[in-house]
Formats: sequence, C-alpha cells, structure tokens
Amino acid sequence: MKQLSISIILLWFISGHFCFAQNTNPVNIREERMKRTEWFREARFGMFIHWGIYAIPARGEWVRSQERMTIEDYQPFLEEFNPVNYDPQKWARLAKEAEMKYAVITAKHHDGFCLFDSKLTDYKVTNTSAGRDLLKEWVEAFRAEGLKVGFYYSLIDWHHPDYPAYGDRQHPMRDNEEWKDQKYNWDRYLEYMHGQVRELCTNYGKIDIMWFDFSYGAFKGEKWKAEELVNMVRKLQPGVIIDNRLGGNMELREPEPWAGDFEGPEQYIPVRGVFDEDGNSLPWEVCMTLNNHWGYAANDFGYKTPRDVVRALVNCVSKGGNLLLNVGPDALGEIPEPSVEILKAVGKWISKNGESIFGCGPAEYPKPDWGRYTQKGNILFAHVMEQNIGQICAEELRGKVKSATLVRDGSEVILSGFWNGEDKPYVKPDDLFMSLGQPLSHTHKLPDEWDTVIKLELVK
Repeated sequence: MKQLSISIILLWFISGHFCFAQNTNPVNIREERMKRTEWFREARFGMFIHWGIYAIPARGEWVRSQERMTIEDYQPFLEEFNPVNYDPQKWARLAKEAEMKYAVITAKHHDGFCLFDSKLTDYKVTNTSAGRDLLKEWVEAFRAEGLKVGFYYSLIDWHHPDYPAYGDRQHPMRDNEEWKDQKYNWDRYLEYMHGQVRELCTNYGKIDIMWFDFSYGAFKGEKWKAEELVNMVRKLQPGVIIDNRLGGNMELREPEPWAGDFEGPEQYIPVRGVFDEDGNSLPWEVCMTLNNHWGYAANDFGYKTPRDVVRALVNCVSKGGNLLLNVGPDALGEIPEPSVEILKAVGKWISKNGESIFGCGPAEYPKPDWGRYTQKGNILFAHVMEQNIGQICAEELRGKVKSATLVRDGSEVILSGFWNGEDKPYVKPDDLFMSLGQPLSHTHKLPDEWDTVIKLELVK
C-alpha cells in the first residue's frame, strides 16, 4: 500500500511537471499567442476612443493629475456630464468608413470614472444626467457594424480611497500634505479592481481585447495579482487578447503568464518592428493620437494630416504591426470635426488600396529608398511615397516579378531595364525598373502623392 501511494504521488508529480513544462514551452507560448492574435494581425487598423468627464474641462484626460485637482474640485464635471449628442452608431459608421476593423474604448480611465454601470461604485455614468450604461450602447453599435470590440481599463484609480495617493508618481494628491497620513487597504483595492474587470468580462457579451493601462515602479506584475487577473479574463472570455501593460516582458524566451499577447508602443513606431530575444516577430500595435491629446482638448489643433496617418499605417504594417488611432469625443458626445474629416480621407485611400494593408506584413526584400514594401504571400506591394526623377528602381527584383499593376485602378505598370543601357556602374544586374504611363519615361507623376501602391506578383 505504501509503495502504491509513493507511486501515485510520483506519477502525480511527473504528470504535473510535464503539464507545467508543456504550458511554459516557448514554442507553445508563441503558437498560442499567434493563434489568439491571428485576426488582430489581419486587421491592422483600429480606433481608440478616450472619453469621460474630463471632456468637460477639455484639457486632456490627465487634467486632474496635472492640475492637482481634489475630488471636490473634480466633482462638478460628474454632475455636469450630459452628452446629449452621443450617438455610438454614428461613431461606429465613422470607424467603418475609415476602414477600421476594431475599436477600443476607455471603460474606466485613471480618474476612476466608469462609462459602464458598475455595481461596485457610484462613480459611474448611470449617476450622471446620461442616466444609462453608455458602454453597453457602444458595444452594440460597433458590433452591428462588424467591428471587433475592446475595453481599455486603467489599473490605477485616483478616485478610489484605497489607491495610494501621497508620494505616488502621478496621483493628483501626490504632494498634498493633507494626504500624507492616508490609510488605505491595498487588498480591498485589488478586490475592487478585479471585480470591475469581472463585470466587463461578464456583462457585455464577447470581448475581443482587454487593454490594461498601466504599470510603473513597484506597481506591476503580481502587485496587481496579475496572474490571477489574466486567468480570470481568459476563463470568462476565451480567445480574448490582452495587451502587455500589466508589467510583464513579452520579449523574454519564457515570458510571465501576464506578459500579454501584443506589445503596445505609444506615440512611436519601432524602427525595425518588435521581436523576442530569439528573434521571433511579436504582435504589436502603435497607439497614436490624432492631435496631441488622448482626451478631448478644445484648443489643440495640432492634427496630423490624412497623409501622415496613411504613411504611419503603412510604416506599421511594413514592420508587422497595427495602428490604433485615437479620437477624443467632446462633452456632448461628438467626435471633433477635424478628426472626422481626417478619418474619412484616410478611409477613402484605404478603400482603393486596402489590399496592401489588411492581411499584409513585412516583405522579404529590404526597404526601398522611395517608400516601403508590404507583402501577402507571393504578392509584393510597393508603396511609392517619393516622386522619382526617372524610372522607379526595385532592387533585387529583376526576373522575379510576373506582373505589375496599380492597386488603385488595375492599370499596367511597365517593367523594364534601365532606360539608358545597363552597362553603368550604378545599375546592378538584378535591378528592375518600373515606369508609370509611358515606357522609359523620364518623369512619373505619382497618381497619389500620399502613397501610390504598385502590386507586384512574384514568380513562384
């Protein structure tokens, strides 16, 4: 009997160890991540929405922290919040017109205000003049347009009494002496935070993305009980993808269980893409503002042009990444007109050239000096962004291209050698030359100065 017990224990240990090894195998981790993010890596373009009571002071979503506002200072914005023009169907139609494939909205930002009807706080939209769950309406509207939906949820909370204030890095009361002796219960805060995430994962149907923000200093990883949090999210929302801001490191060979499914560079496009320490490409997404603020800022007119956005999107895709582009609706619930105009213009370009974006990724050929490449299978897309003098040179492609056409209208792009003979020291034998319009023409006016896309079918 004793031998049998020892055998059972040994078998249990070996089995458990084997399961652990299987779950932490770097190859398995990569495969699971790539499977979960398959749709995400096809989608490439999404809408970020920062919206809350900070739209009333209209100086950005960090206004309470930057201006050291007390809870009492900030309270009038809760009482005044009444977005009478809120129409999530209109927002969803705009995202659709911009050719976006998914959207992420701030269910709760750092100020602690909830756009959803949380049962765990009174600091929520149902206690404003709106009087209803605006997040629920948003989810229904965006799903109706066929877009994937995601929730941004701030791990930090400047309203909750159990979140550390005095001496914190960014809390509004970080240097207020009256808060120096604040008593807080961290476990109680974590129970609250985990409870709200549970509500978001339970009450709104299928959620495609959980976008946590953010970790800093000692507040990262298991300080949030991150493994428990991630396990809960994955149990309630099988297939959901999670960002990397719980404080783990996706680039490790064996990342922490809470490291996430995609990296999230902010306001910066990586020079070469994002890779783990073994050189494997990681899923990633740049989050980027349209002007200089995330939340509505009435006097911020520093908008990017549609060309800027198109080129940023192509830049991301050419390196294997996505672009999550932000809009900040105003206090009435309207997306600012400049944002609307930019997104519509970008959508018009994508409607003609989307084949070179969706489902595409890095090319097997180096970046050309006149633009960028994206690739899908044996189709190479040449994104020509600079007006050339003379023919367009595609290095290393001689004899490798079966046909070439403009994506925007299907018209022929002429392939040839160099117009002035090939016995030149600056022309390599494997250089291919492309001409728009007339054969051997010296001048090629680009049909689209933002980005003229040439579809190159490669020889298999």
